[in-house]
Amino acid sequence: MNCLLGVDLGTTNVKILAVNTHDWNIIAHTSLPLATLSSQPGYAEQDPEAVWQAIRQGLSEVVIGAKRKQIHIDGVSFSAGMHSLLAVDADGKPLTNALLWSDNRAEPQADELHTTQAALGDDIYAHTGTPIHPMIPLCKLAWFRKNQPALLKQAAKFISLKEYVWWKLTARYDIDYSIATATGLFDEEKRTWYQPALDFAGIRPEQLSEPQATTFSVVYDPDQPGVAKTALPKGVRLYPGASDGCLANLGAGCIEPGITTITIGTSGAVRQTVNKPQRDPHGRLFCYYLDQRNGTPYYVVGGPSNNGANVLQWLSEKLMQQETETVLAEAETVPAGSDDLLFLPYLHGERAPIWDASARGAYLNVDYRHTRAHFIRAALEGVMFNLLSIEQLLAEQAGPTREIYANGGFAQSTFWVQMMADIFGVPVRLNDSNESSAMGAVLLISDLNAPLEKIADDVQFGQTFKPDADSHTQYKQVFERWTSALQKQ
Repeated sequence: MNCLLGVDLGTTNVKILAVNTHDWNIIAHTSLPLATLSSQPGYAEQDPEAVWQAIRQGLSEVVIGAKRKQIHIDGVSFSAGMHSLLAVDADGKPLTNALLWSDNRAEPQADELHTTQAALGDDIYAHTGTPIHPMIPLCKLAWFRKNQPALLKQAAKFISLKEYVWWKLTARYDIDYSIATATGLFDEEKRTWYQPALDFAGIRPEQLSEPQATTFSVVYDPDQPGVAKTALPKGVRLYPGASDGCLANLGAGCIEPGITTITIGTSGAVRQTVNKPQRDPHGRLFCYYLDQRNGTPYYVVGGPSNNGANVLQWLSEKLMQQETETVLAEAETVPAGSDDLLFLPYLHGERAPIWDASARGAYLNVDYRHTRAHFIRAALEGVMFNLLSIEQLLAEQAGPTREIYANGGFAQSTFWVQMMADIFGVPVRLNDSNESSAMGAVLLISDLNAPLEKIADDVQFGQTFKPDADSHTQYKQVFERWTSALQKQ
């Protein structure tokens, strides 16, 4: 029996799956936590060596699990979060921690591309498909140029966490097209580094990795100089894979028009898969490369939100001091619309749809009727309304949603999933596996010749939630008030 490994390098965890290529069952898996460091407000970093050790340990656990079942590993494919950045020296030694997507120190550099250099910002978005925001490596590099200019000369390479792991396993500096398109430095159509972006960042092309297809492969050989020894068998093929958001679409089976994937984990995202690059006239949506099969390219277009299940965590830990299950149960005692109580969910600033790192949350229309349960439900609804506003932007570019494929930690709450169906007014279908990014990494390399539409047929599904017509009608009215309140802020 054979299997493929999917390695998902997320913000809070490393997850690794061993998937049986015959029936697509998960035969071994592990999840290891990652710590985020914040030395001052706005900073969010990870120790790249700690990330590597988590990957190494996770591979050991899953490979041992596969060996016990006498299962041969045919290949390993990687998924990773976007926008991380670290500097390494000529020997590959990290010179910095990795700045994560949630690191906002480059807000002044993003503002520059929205104001005094707006024409350049528009041009970079048009070529790269990456919205201008402090999260992107383009702006982080410009921050280094301004605040640590010596680093730009000292660093041999500026790479992502995935590239660091890849270098450990191959002694090569490669970057897949998918992660590259999320840097703000990569010409999406020409698939080369975009010189005007590099000039703004203050770096040279040779300080970046070599762009490669998402299905490019290298044979693992721990006997080669510089290659780290792990539990992986010598000779197994390694594939760089793609970004977690793009692979979440594939892992969710979201390839056809009209199917929208919504992921709510710590943060959230709304995405569709398309066959040509899309651009929002106001730069509010991303467009990232996924793959190309038989001459057909696949891109994932959508919008990310900073505020997902972390809002529920904030409610549970900081306000209610209760377990999340208790908090969710209390929200169910309040009718849809929370008796006119509204919540703007911007506890962590926001990316789509407003792209304002300084945005903050707010409760509106508070009056004597409102109980603790109202505050809980209004917060959950606020998260959904923000995602709905992203979906409406996406519909203008990629077409309306006829069905949602949903995944992420929020899917453990049938109450919250039903709320999504009622607010969006379309059926919400849950994936059988909640590890859509790792599963997408596996599916990407499962058949290198098949179109992604055919590969997506192997995705397994669980329960489908249908919208309640009365609740949807009520939510449409509440959403109009919510949108009006947002515009006044």
